[in-house]
Parts: sequence; structure tokens; C-alpha cells
Amino acid sequence: MSRPHLTAIVAMSADGKIADKGRSPARFGSAADKAHLETQIAAMDAVIFGANTLRAYGTSLSIRDPKLLAQRQQQGKPSQPIHFVCSASGVIAKDIRFFEQSIPRGLITTPQGKKAWENSNKFEQIIELDSLNNWLPILHQLKTQGIEKIGLLGGSKLIGSFVEQGLIDELFLTVCPIVLGGETAPTWCGGQGFLEASGLKLELLKSETVESEIFIHYRVVR
Repeated sequence: MSRPHLTAIVAMSADGKIADKGRSPARFGSAADKAHLETQIAAMDAVIFGANTLRAYGTSLSIRDPKLLAQRQQQGKPSQPIHFVCSASGVIAKDIRFFEQSIPRGLITTPQGKKAWENSNKFEQIIELDSLNNWLPILHQLKTQGIEKIGLLGGSKLIGSFVEQGLIDELFLTVCPIVLGGETAPTWCGGQGFLEASGLKLELLKSETVESEIFIHYRVVR
């Protein structure tokens, strides 16, 4: 494959929402779900998430589990994958905890958004996204850097753009025991949506229940 392998990793309510109607930071996932997310991140060379996700939480999830850190060391990988935030505007507060975390950071933005960070050392690298939000050239670029596996951590609009461009390979869904309802609460896949005939087709690889949560692993069928 000429691009990295892409995996979306999502925790959602029983009705498919990733946040409530006020788009508050989602806290409905259990400790088991957080451990699951950390395990998946540890398998990645990079993760990508949207600016709204970063604004909501103020941080990204770094790997802390000693076993996962040792596993990456044995594989010859750095202790942490690079954490890319995607922001068209480049407007990100410079005093959030994200910039204090011991992780490599990257920014994916437009030429205009890049200007705000040109004289800053807060990002190890800045990659320009074209006006059409075409991800394939960026993925090719990351592949040349040795990035083979990327995890997509949200939000809805970001993951939806990868789905629309046919770039998702795997999907990890955690179904949490809560219903949020409403039309304003976002689902995990945004964008324009699909007709049934052209929707994303999935093959179930594994499912597991831990207390009241269901952990589902799908492969995208081409």
C-alpha cells in the first residue's frame, strides 16, 4: 500500500453519538475503554485528531502503561507516536496542556493557518492540507517518513472526510451504555452522508463485552 494503514478509534453512545447536544467533552467511556484506547494508540506510528477535539479536552492521550511502552521499545519505535492536530484555521490556544505533554506534535493546516506557527517551536512539523481537504498526498508524505499505521481519534468531521475519500481500513467502536438522542449531538462519522448502496461496508473481526460496554472491531470491505 502506498499510504499508511488507517484505523478509526471511537467511543460512542448506544445511539451512535460521540458527544451530547452541547458538544461537551465525552466522559461516558469507562476505565476499560480508556485502556483500550491507549492500547490502540500504542500500536500506531501517528494519530490524527481535529482541533475541536483538542479544544474540548485540552490534551491528547499519551501512552503511560509500562507494558505498552516496553512493547514499543522492543519494536524499535519511539515511546510515543506523533500526535497530529488538524486545524484549517490554525487557531489553537498556545497555553493548553497539550503543549506541555511529553509527546511529538504535528499540525496539519492550510497555508493561511500555517502562518500563525511559522516562528513557533511547539510543533515538530507542519503539513499543509490543500483547499479540497484531499488527504491522499498527505498520507503519501507520511508514508515516506516511515509512518505505517495511523489512528484517527475524532472528531466527526475529520473521520467523515477520511470515510468519504475511501481511506479507512479498520474501525474500533466502543458502544457505551448511554443514550444521548437529539439532532445536534454529533455521530462519529460526519460529512454529507451516503446512500445505502454506497455506504461503508464492514466485516466484523471481533466483538467483546466488558461489563456494560461492547468493544467491536471491524475491517472495511473494499
